[in-house]
Amino acid sequence: MIEPASLTQDAAVDNRDAFEVGPGVEELVWARGLRKTFGDFTAVDGIDISVRRGEAFGFLGPNGAGKSSTMRMIGAVSPATEGRLRILGRDPVTDGPAIRARLGVVPQTDNLDQELTVRENLLIYGRYFGIPRAQIRARAAELLDFVQLTERADDLVEPLSGGMKRRLTIARSLINEPEMLLLDEPTTGLDPQARHALWDRLFRLKQRGVTLVLTTHYMDEAEQLCDRLVVMDKGRIAAEGSPAELIGTYSTREVLELRFPAGENEAHAGGLADLADRIEVLPDRLLLYTDDGDAAATAVVERGLHPASVLVRRSSLEDVFLRLTGRSLVD
Repeated sequence: MIEPASLTQDAAVDNRDAFEVGPGVEELVWARGLRKTFGDFTAVDGIDISVRRGEAFGFLGPNGAGKSSTMRMIGAVSPATEGRLRILGRDPVTDGPAIRARLGVVPQTDNLDQELTVRENLLIYGRYFGIPRAQIRARAAELLDFVQLTERADDLVEPLSGGMKRRLTIARSLINEPEMLLLDEPTTGLDPQARHALWDRLFRLKQRGVTLVLTTHYMDEAEQLCDRLVVMDKGRIAAEGSPAELIGTYSTREVLELRFPAGENEAHAGGLADLADRIEVLPDRLLLYTDDGDAAATAVVERGLHPASVLVRRSSLEDVFLRLTGRSLVD
């Protein structure tokens, strides 16, 4: 099991002192020793979290890592088994309704009313928060413009595209003008154009001061949207930091990908070990983690080796994610 890691020892000490005192004014989510168990199964195993006002904070991890269980605790819909948790400065055990009234939630699967129009979905949802009808209508018009659905306001939801439904779900989550927006896999199943359109809306929300907390399986999405993130594995936090900090700590500047004929990758790995900080042998290629991929590629050729293909690329958050959580498929 991967042990929790901090970027610097000094930062860990400073954070520990702050955690003992309690959440600061700018911390909208504050958790220490947070655990969630279901019978004998531990979904979340004693994690520490701090989400600051105005930032975009992400949870990355394979299936079963504990992301959804954590998000449900943050959303004040699932009580923690152990630990201390404050959301918007309040205790979710005693102040759940008050917390939920100040949150926006975008679930992984759209749960819109298919038989209502786009506008009606917003109007009815707004009534759940006790907002006056005239105010809801004004907000609905603004939100439909924000998510670029004004022209579809009187259309039924059912025939809308996946990207349009996702934008409508985000608009609905904003009807109560939340301080914090929780997004569970916000762009799963969308095509690249729809994903980028949604990223643009989320970035604009962040510019307006809305705090974003999201889970995602897309590494490029995490790099695009998140100021900070945690990588979770087996219910614990394996690493935390900005995307750039995580890449700098757990990977190299570049990665050299070499493809040799079938069955030869492992045979060549030992002879190339000195060219990289780390080598990973995959069934179809060798990955050489190095700060100078071009120099390593030149050295490979100088040693008389001729790979079928050579690719030098920048190291990415995906390299960090796979190093910390492994490449084995998790169901």
